Amino acid sequence: MAKQIRILVTGAGGFIGHHLVSRLKDEGHWVRGVDLKLPDYEPSRADEFEILDLRKYDSCLQAARGQIDHVYNLAADMGGIGYISASHAEIAKNNILINTHMLEAARVNGIARFLFSSSACVYAGYKQQSTDITPLREEDAYPADPEPGYGWEKLFSEELCRYYKRDHRFDTRIVRFHNVYGPLGTYEGGKEKAPAAISRKVAVARDGDGIEIWGDGKQTRSFMHVDDCVEGLIRLMASMYHEPLNLGTSTMISIDGLVDMVTAIAGKRLVKRHDLTKPQGVRGRNSDNSRLLQVLGWEPSIPLEVGLQGTYKWVEDELRNRGSLSQTRTAQAAD
Repeated sequence: MAKQIRILVTGAGGFIGHHLVSRLKDEGHWVRGVDLKLPDYEPSRADEFEILDLRKYDSCLQAARGQIDHVYNLAADMGGIGYISASHAEIAKNNILINTHMLEAARVNGIARFLFSSSACVYAGYKQQSTDITPLREEDAYPADPEPGYGWEKLFSEELCRYYKRDHRFDTRIVRFHNVYGPLGTYEGGKEKAPAAISRKVAVARDGDGIEIWGDGKQTRSFMHVDDCVEGLIRLMASMYHEPLNLGTSTMISIDGLVDMVTAIAGKRLVKRHDLTKPQGVRGRNSDNSRLLQVLGWEPSIPLEVGLQGTYKWVEDELRNRGSLSQTRTAQAAD
């Protein structure tokens, strides 16, 4: 059996963090989970779970105490395109405080390795103006033109990790997520991502209903299943690579195509209704996985249609258990 590692997962009450805790426990490690809230849909398997506000430095010191070996810093204020487009100041403030305080608290507590979860939102907007986008390489974040608020604070925190590595010899890693989806993710309330939002709205729609799509539906993205995401995180932590690294699939699909895939899984026929007044993000975004393959010898492999089947079924079951599927309403899907 591999040596047991003592691990801190921040954001452990969230979607990716919750799945990561379970995987780390499957591998026999000791895990402390920290978040502002408990996981939404099932109990955490963490050995310890603490409710802490990581915007406060003292809370970060408490989270990182006790001879922790590795930190996965996944804590963040974030959500779908509607939320991150409307909350620039709050998101930037909250996340800069979390990331700055966690880096320093981990360093002070003698943590051996620290992984920071960044985002594809750091990529320059002028490189994402076409739906038929050239896949984004890690160096395409500069010259800088990230998404307002969320993208800027992620890019700044990446640089902060580099400074800590250079100035303090603190062993950091940086991962750039590309649109993670799967079961146990937020599917309502304004912070959900496109696959979960579309799954929810398709599930409550009756055959022949309309489904509202934010934008013209031609905007393109790649989507990565949460199991692939967790695998990539663990592989990156085990590596000796310190520069930003893409973690996503290289398979691109339009939002209209994503809606078609979910409606086919549901066995429904729905009429698309595009709302051009809603935020839709960049025109195209896709991951270049060349460096990921070079560094880790691996890339995400779960096909979107396979991952969406499990995601849609989970969302549909959640809604059925709540009695929500009996309601008649026009479906709305947000990118």
